[in-house]
Amino acid sequence: MDAIFSSGRDQVWSIWAACGYAVALLMLWRWRDRTAAALVSVALAVLAPLLWLSAEPLEDGMNVIDRAATLLLHHGSPYLTSGQITRWLSYNPYLPVMTLFGLPHAAGLSATGWGGLAGNPGVWLAVGTVVPLAAAFWIAMPQRPGPLWRRDALLAAAIAVASPVIGLNLAVITTDPPVLALMLLSLALALTPAAGASGSRLAGAVSSGAALGIACDLKSTAWLAVPVMAAMYAARDGARAVFRFIAAVVITAVVLIAVLAPATLVKPAAAAALVQNSVLFPLGLTHFKTPAESLLPGHLLTALGTAGHVVSVGLLLAAALGIAVSLVIRPPRDVPAAARRIAIGLALMFLLGPDVRFGYFLYPLGLLGWLALTSTTPSGPQQPETLVQDIVQDR
Repeated sequence: MDAIFSSGRDQVWSIWAACGYAVALLMLWRWRDRTAAALVSVALAVLAPLLWLSAEPLEDGMNVIDRAATLLLHHGSPYLTSGQITRWLSYNPYLPVMTLFGLPHAAGLSATGWGGLAGNPGVWLAVGTVVPLAAAFWIAMPQRPGPLWRRDALLAAAIAVASPVIGLNLAVITTDPPVLALMLLSLALALTPAAGASGSRLAGAVSSGAALGIACDLKSTAWLAVPVMAAMYAARDGARAVFRFIAAVVITAVVLIAVLAPATLVKPAAAAALVQNSVLFPLGLTHFKTPAESLLPGHLLTALGTAGHVVSVGLLLAAALGIAVSLVIRPPRDVPAAARRIAIGLALMFLLGPDVRFGYFLYPLGLLGWLALTSTTPSGPQQPETLVQDIVQDR
């Protein structure tokens, strides 16, 4: 249906994906080859439309990333100051690490046409998604019994990439998939056996915090995961793990800002530009506002005027307060519980936020999908065959 009624890049993806899913279903029906079917889905539902759409001119979001990389190389900050803002596209709503994806183009590589794939930020966004996503499954799967966990891990990653939740966003080139992938990697690194040694748990807290710190320096949507996972570490592993986790998040974020936006640490105007671009603009608190529209409650309230916008922001703050209270009263005690709490919190934020699009629900859906594919449980790995094993097992 989407291939018929949608338009633009979404329609291109829908046509390719419909063909890919149809071929995969045929292969499952005739030859029962799960692995080949998954690879065909990835090829036709993700890789083919991504390459096809990469031949077209870049969309606004990718141009913003390319401009940010150029600004970084010349001025030490990927953000325009308030005096340089002339329209809504002048804002850069992303955090400094997102600038990395525009550096190939800023270094002189072409970003348009099939011959310019090396300079296309969308291609690097896809790479920056698939690598940590595969690592998240690879790390989580060994905790399950069975000799085929390596194949299970890679196949689970392929299923996730080919799914409409992630495949659409990769093919039409949005900036959310790598953020989700790093959040999942952080959760995977936090998966330590109940009887694990104290040293390994503390090391897991550091690596998990570092991965989440990178995600938090990509987009602010990852910030909610910090208090949720800190509460999980406090309930599961104690104060030392919490301290190491938070320290790893903060140190990673600060180091990356120092490298990718050094001017924001020494120039007040550059620091103010970072806040204006990546915090105030997404909240709709700047002079120029995004024209993006949706039928979500927060946006509908904002469309009513100033009063509606105040109500939307107020509801968003109330939801944040409710999440904070829940973390104190009933903190998550394991990774699956933390992932579900993050998914619920993000869903509330996206429903109530003033300038949010439907594509943001990639996050809660991706978190729940990762839990389903890895089949983790509060008591540890499940003993029966999991969903992925059922998919890959030849009958």
